[in-house]
Amino acid sequence: MDIAGEYPTTIPTICRKTRNDHSLGIFYGKNPLDSSFTLMLFEIIFVILTTWIIRFILKPLKQPRVVSEIIGGIIVGPSILGRNKTFTDNVFPDNAQFVVKNIGVMGFMFFLFLSGVKMDMTYVRRSGRKQFYMALISVILPSITVTIVGILTRKYMDKNLAKVSSIGAVASTLAITTFPVLHPILKEMNLLSSEVGRLAMTTAIISDLMGINAIIAFEAVLQGEVHPMNGVWYLISLVVLLIFFFTVVRRAMKWIVHKTPEGKPVSQGYVVAILALVMAMGFLTDMFGMAIANGPLWLGLVIPDGPPLGATLVERTETFVAQFLMPFSFAVVGLYTDVFAMGEMGWSGMSPLLAMVVTGYVSKVIGTALPAMLYDIPFKDSLSLSLILSLRGQVELLLYIHWIDKQIVSIPGFTLMVLSTIVMTGIAAPIISYLYDPTRPYMVNKRRTIQHHPLNTELRVVICIHDQETVAGLINLLEVSYPTLNSPFRVYALHLVELVGRGMPVFIDHDGEEEQSNNTPDDNIHNALKQYQESRGEFNAHAYTAMAPPLSMYQHICELALERKATIIILPFHMEYPGNLAGTQFFRRGVHTVNLDVLAHAPCSVGILVDKGDFRNPFAGCSMRHSVHQFVVLFLGGADAREALAYADRMAANPNVAVIVIRFLSHNYIGDNDMEKKLDDGVVTWFWVKNECNDRVVYREVVVRNGAETVAAIQALNDDAYYDLWIVGRKQGINPVLLDGLADWSEDNELGVIGDYIASADFGGTSSLLVIQQQILRGRVPAPPLIPLAAASRPVFTCSC
Repeated sequence: MDIAGEYPTTIPTICRKTRNDHSLGIFYGKNPLDSSFTLMLFEIIFVILTTWIIRFILKPLKQPRVVSEIIGGIIVGPSILGRNKTFTDNVFPDNAQFVVKNIGVMGFMFFLFLSGVKMDMTYVRRSGRKQFYMALISVILPSITVTIVGILTRKYMDKNLAKVSSIGAVASTLAITTFPVLHPILKEMNLLSSEVGRLAMTTAIISDLMGINAIIAFEAVLQGEVHPMNGVWYLISLVVLLIFFFTVVRRAMKWIVHKTPEGKPVSQGYVVAILALVMAMGFLTDMFGMAIANGPLWLGLVIPDGPPLGATLVERTETFVAQFLMPFSFAVVGLYTDVFAMGEMGWSGMSPLLAMVVTGYVSKVIGTALPAMLYDIPFKDSLSLSLILSLRGQVELLLYIHWIDKQIVSIPGFTLMVLSTIVMTGIAAPIISYLYDPTRPYMVNKRRTIQHHPLNTELRVVICIHDQETVAGLINLLEVSYPTLNSPFRVYALHLVELVGRGMPVFIDHDGEEEQSNNTPDDNIHNALKQYQESRGEFNAHAYTAMAPPLSMYQHICELALERKATIIILPFHMEYPGNLAGTQFFRRGVHTVNLDVLAHAPCSVGILVDKGDFRNPFAGCSMRHSVHQFVVLFLGGADAREALAYADRMAANPNVAVIVIRFLSHNYIGDNDMEKKLDDGVVTWFWVKNECNDRVVYREVVVRNGAETVAAIQALNDDAYYDLWIVGRKQGINPVLLDGLADWSEDNELGVIGDYIASADFGGTSSLLVIQQQILRGRVPAPPLIPLAAASRPVFTCSC
């Protein structure tokens, strides 16, 4: 038999260097990279370290993480280091690249799975006409324009790209904005809770729904191009798989949630089983000819987001996926990317695809900005929204790899698409940061302070609650603030919960909810407020819950204060002092950042309560009325001190509160600001004239030469008597002489220098502390004080140290 005549003679022959499983060591004269296992470890270290370095370099340029990781992947590929034969042969040889590529594809699978877990498809049903029409126009316009350009340039394309399915794939990819790409970038830019960020996320979810249908149609057409029955079988297998997802798998996930005790994480065994199911779904979708990541994404979509199941899955796998697997995913992209191949193809071969890409991005920006402006969104915000919806990242990169597998594009075309992703995202992100300031709405030009609040009118207060332990102290503070029928309190209680297992921030108004019997933290907090409200007719409470990342929680707080026209926001301190463990401090994760952001952007005054335990009582409305509590105000001058004194004036009207005001003055008035001094004198005069007949109010003055004497006077006051609550202004307008030498000692800018000292363990005691910051009118000339000066000259007071 003539074998040469029966079989082709062009069988490829590949010679590869055989590698040992383990290296004997460099002391045996062996190269550790000749060992397959050692080489894999080195590749892991090299890929992760490269992406970290690029991320560190590009972070000052406001580049999102995805841009740095794509560039890091390109560096290890044939465009840069891969062109060096020695590097390729030793670090990424042909017989080792399959490891990197397989781990990279697995990274994409788990990334899309976690993105699916975080997605809440009910937003499609709850979205309004604005979001729906904006999403529709922003997808249809670029799809049509790119398709037209593709048809016009079709004769210049290669045969694979010229197919109808290929042009449709390019058009739909350039038109659709995906949630898995947008969410991490907006989270990184701290825009998730902003108005434009929420609008972009909702629009992206609607766009994703269109994108899923487009991918299904594309795959069906692609299968049908080989044989019509292939497309039919593809659709049949798709329907069967979706029925399996939304019946068997969905019910199984609900059963796991039902079996998990309230407030507890899901069992580890269930987590492992679900992660194994992710790989099984990838296997099935790949077997049926679908994109391999479709199965994991759909699996994520049927898993209930948030606690307990969604939160547990995200908490236990997100770090590993993002920090370990995803660098390999970008390395895969880099290994396919070859800028020199683009040069070999030439302009004539690249121009049709480039024309489609440019048309797609331009029409996407226009197709988003125009409908946004038609809905009365300001031009800057509309442009920012259009740029946000033009961001590209992981999903598009995976689709480009899928295009190579399906022979839609070649390596030069793939490289062009990757570079366009870097350029568009790299340019858009800094422009978005420049155009859109999420704190701009909080810059009000009207005074919202206690000092300028009209007498005998309702006082609106926002209190922030991180856990059940903070509720009692906050209620006690409201009680001693003395709400009355003539000056009632309207309190907006905002329970802050870290967003885990969800992609979209959640804001819940509990006043519109039906009664629930579950013993959840939300229920316990709301019940405590309800009980106090029932005991006080002068107190009206409204309960809310905000679920958001810690970095954007302040936006919910400031937005609520702005919409409800609050006068002051009360925040708990980031350190917790358990009442049963004297001298012990617990750190509340993320609270410190929230407090600093609120202090920087609040549209009203802000108070921070440091509750050391004795101020805490779950039945404040009853117990605090039967004993006199001693409060002391440290008046060091400035706007914050004046606001603190105005707050203390409300407390002085409470028959169960005694207030001592200690005013600190510099020796010979050194360092005084004349304007601040006049304002301070006016407020102190007003306070004393109003309370001179109140035997529970005492005023004293202390003259000091430096910060050391200030601290000594405060410490002597603490040693002489016990005070339930210390009240102090944060830092605005304080004479620097009073704090001379204390700035380096202070550890925490949150409370100011004096507040930090009183809250420290060195101060001693279990007295609580309230630090007040008066509203800051950013970029505007402060309004004159509304409290009139009672007399032109200062009255004479009895002064003592």
